[in-house]
Amino acid sequence: MSAYDRDLDRNPANHQPLTPLQFLERAAGAFPDRTAVIHGGLRRSYAEFYARTRRLASALAKRGIGRGDTVAAVLANTPAMLECHYGVPMCGAVLNTLNTRLDAATIAFSLDHGEAKVLITDREFSPVVQAALARASVKPLVIDYDDPEFDGPGERLGAIEYESFLAEGDPDFAWLPPDDEWDAIALNYTSGTTGDPKGVVYHHRGAYLTAIGNILSASMGRHPVYLWTLPMFHCNGWCFPWTISVLAGTHVCLRWVRAKAMFDAIAEHGVTHLCGAPIVMSTLLNAPAAERRELPHRVEFITAAAPPPEAVLAAMAEAGFNVTHVYGLTETYGPAVVNEWHGEWDDLPATERAALKSRQGIRYVPLDALDVLDPETMRPVPADGATLGEVMFRGNVVMKGYLKNPKASAAAFAGGWFHSGDLGVKHPDGYIQLKDRSKDIIISGGENISSIEVEEALYKHPAVQAAAVVAKPDEKWGETPVAFVELKPSEMVSAEEIVAWCRANLAHYKAPRHVVFTELPKTSTGKIQKFRLREMARAV
Repeated sequence: MSAYDRDLDRNPANHQPLTPLQFLERAAGAFPDRTAVIHGGLRRSYAEFYARTRRLASALAKRGIGRGDTVAAVLANTPAMLECHYGVPMCGAVLNTLNTRLDAATIAFSLDHGEAKVLITDREFSPVVQAALARASVKPLVIDYDDPEFDGPGERLGAIEYESFLAEGDPDFAWLPPDDEWDAIALNYTSGTTGDPKGVVYHHRGAYLTAIGNILSASMGRHPVYLWTLPMFHCNGWCFPWTISVLAGTHVCLRWVRAKAMFDAIAEHGVTHLCGAPIVMSTLLNAPAAERRELPHRVEFITAAAPPPEAVLAAMAEAGFNVTHVYGLTETYGPAVVNEWHGEWDDLPATERAALKSRQGIRYVPLDALDVLDPETMRPVPADGATLGEVMFRGNVVMKGYLKNPKASAAAFAGGWFHSGDLGVKHPDGYIQLKDRSKDIIISGGENISSIEVEEALYKHPAVQAAAVVAKPDEKWGETPVAFVELKPSEMVSAEEIVAWCRANLAHYKAPRHVVFTELPKTSTGKIQKFRLREMARAV
């Protein structure tokens, strides 16, 4: 034992559990009068924001909610959802934000599996929530949130309204920090495209570190103004509800992602940052002239999912947005990989810039390791940009595991790495690039076809707005690629022309044999639902 190991123990003075809850406490102390939340005509300062979260924590504690209890929320991007991200864990409970577009059966499953003690629900979603509650075995305390910005149909389902519930709480409540930074802070359910959804558990340490990582990767300066175009129910809004408090920034809530509302918010509130899937970019770029506003400055746009096509990147830059490409999964608190841009790449030809921009990139600062491994040998693949392997993560921003599912957790963590299920390559400079989900690789005549590669070729066609490629069973070839294509408004093109375009840009065997023109089914976060397209492909 060295001298550095003697008489230098941890104690309360030199070691405290990391938690993102302290970010709000600090912001309220340093900038009590600064605007924390904007929602329609509502403005709330950091002092008010902090007091309301403590009221929520206090009111929950008075109802017997404490450490390890689950509080579910079916809410839009509203002030109440922001308050839940602090107030729920401030009483020791775990926040379970539920996708507002789920069906009643899936919501009921999540409520039961997470053993929800409380459900905070927005009046807009009352029909599906009411049906879910009727199916669920648990009987949570139901708190209705009646958003003044919502004037549509819907009814209250519970015994108390959100504001009345907060009135029961103490604004000076001595909130509870976690006993251990490994304590759970949030529960997020995966999409459940095959079987029941899996409950991904986040801890305080991971939420803290991802919040800090976001600042670095999103180029955030002091007092950012963040527009909520990304659903807060999705990976806890990539941990941005906690990130913004670090810099005492402003949350601009947005109940519905509409072009005019986005442009108005950016122009009127000086928005500096927003996040979203490619569909959000399309909404902005395809907005009618009457709905557009001149941007007050260059706006940072952080996007995930499929890499933006070259034409979209150019259009976003011309519109005043700087696009940063990130990648991650629910199991990694949202983004854990970022395409760190090199200044000298700006001088490259447009096609080369787009090729570099389409790569997923390198690990977030808080992530310990990111690699592309052979899942059989668990050895890294060559960094040649060609050898396919599985993308794997390791570090403090990987989930605790799957709730009540030790078998799935063990499989996900086999070999000391988190197995993403995504297939990719590693380039000589260490940047990774996705090639497909393992289940999305098309094997035709014994040859592997990357659906992403075919999609990239389709996106380059000037008439194509969105595209997705899936496998269709084939007696001769085993599988053949089918392209589902969404055309830009007023564009017309034939299936034969699309196939010819692909053949001109790909090896012939990779070109789709069938083309279907349709509006692509998407999740509430803008991701294309390939499982639905596979069902449609069987009928082609």
